[in-house]
Amino acid sequence: MKKVQQGFTLIELMIVVAIIGILAAIAIPAYQDYIIRSKVTELAVAADACKTSVSEYYQSMNAYPPTQAASGCTNQVTQYVASLVVTPATGVITVASAIGGAAGNLVLQPTVNATGQIGWACNAAAGTTILQKYLPANCR
Repeated sequence: MKKVQQGFTLIELMIVVAIIGILAAIAIPAYQDYIIRSKVTELAVAADACKTSVSEYYQSMNAYPPTQAASGCTNQVTQYVASLVVTPATGVITVASAIGGAAGNLVLQPTVNATGQIGWACNAAAGTTILQKYLPANCR
């Protein structure tokens, strides 16, 4: 009579466990980076309303706001935003991070082109100190 195999052998089970371990070793750090990037995106969102206010002030007065109050920006502290500051007379917006894995500042520097339109730079050249891999795509 023929013996029928039932279940898996120990080696087969060990191979499955090893494959799951390898996949987890790759996926967990990638997921943690994704979570930090989503938190850093909140910094950029917090600065969006302020960017609009500074741009409107510049368009109407042909100069950057002399004070943060004049810019129309508030220093609203949230879970991930430690502070939001507008530098007088330059219009530079600095958002300080309160994120554990991405400490630093997101700096948005305004630039005016020949037609008078304002663009915003937020990369390391503008003064951003958060690691590049955590920045939103338009800041890299």
